Amino acid sequence: MTGEITALLRADLRGKSPYGAPQLDVPVRLNTNENSHPLPEPVAADIEKALSEVVRGLNRYPDRDALALRADLAAYLGHGLDATGVWAANGSNEILQQLLQAFGGPGRTALGFTPAYSMHPIIAASTGTAWIDGRREADFDLDPAHAAAQIAAHRPDVVFVCSPNNPTGTALRPEVLAAVLDAAPGLVVVDEAYAEFARAGTDSALTLLDGRRRLVVTRTMSKAFAFAGARVGYLAADPAVVDALQLVRLPYHLSALTQAAARAALAHAGALLSTVDGIKRQRDRIVTHLTGLGLRVVPSDANFVLFGGLADSRAVWRSLVDRGVLIRDVGLDGWLRVTAGTEEETGAFLTAMDAVIAAGQEQRQ
Repeated sequence: MTGEITALLRADLRGKSPYGAPQLDVPVRLNTNENSHPLPEPVAADIEKALSEVVRGLNRYPDRDALALRADLAAYLGHGLDATGVWAANGSNEILQQLLQAFGGPGRTALGFTPAYSMHPIIAASTGTAWIDGRREADFDLDPAHAAAQIAAHRPDVVFVCSPNNPTGTALRPEVLAAVLDAAPGLVVVDEAYAEFARAGTDSALTLLDGRRRLVVTRTMSKAFAFAGARVGYLAADPAVVDALQLVRLPYHLSALTQAAARAALAHAGALLSTVDGIKRQRDRIVTHLTGLGLRVVPSDANFVLFGGLADSRAVWRSLVDRGVLIRDVGLDGWLRVTAGTEEETGAFLTAMDAVIAAGQEQRQ
């Protein structure tokens, strides 16, 4: 960016770097929490058919409110939801952006507990919303009293919590969410991008929606549905929240092609979600193996694992890349994050980790 353009840029954006993970050409890529399993052929064929039926009408704008898609998403979520309590957009990031456009903005604040999803403060900045870091404990847990105290001290307009949390993988304990809901004066957004991967007995915040007008639950089709390339995110909330978002959404923000593809995919939800149990097995395999190597491993309810105890995490990351395996450096000193891939991809990562550890025991703290 030239100096002339930088001078014209908003002052709060100068010197910032865009969000993004390294995109390297290596055999095994386990750094962006994608679902490594391709769409089953029958599902892909039905999506192609749905797109072919739409493509000849592309001279017309799509359904501006995506009502049919929202009804299908409500049916998938259950909990008595209908289209009036569901909203869809281009990935969950656009959902988060619209929430902050409507309920944040200049003169308002959003609070989150880091380490958490790194896009929350970035989207806050892009909408002119002041960001407050409530921070987690040293072991990445979130204490109910701590969470409530941070909210009471700052009285944010929007509170973000993730369940499961990215990058730690831990689901939100019910008592934490209860404390947050009791303390928050404004909107509480529970980011459930990885909810389908949670361990048995983990309740979704969807169970708490009824009667809680300020609670919003965001989801995505990118992870469990293996639909990252389609960019479909959505939320469930009180219908008044959905009405408010229509004040800030761009006209026809969700293309006819996206709506058709998403509806076709939802019609095959069972087939698409059939990979979830296999991914959870690979996740648990990673946890067991890395624990056996003497590393610190955070128990995960997501499709990824955060592990630490590394004296030089950047050197370990580089050594893995040299062995053809790309995982994520999330900026936590001594820690790295790896996505649970296919059985073969997971095996390649674990073999590479064995070699890295064997080559340099001093890399463990």
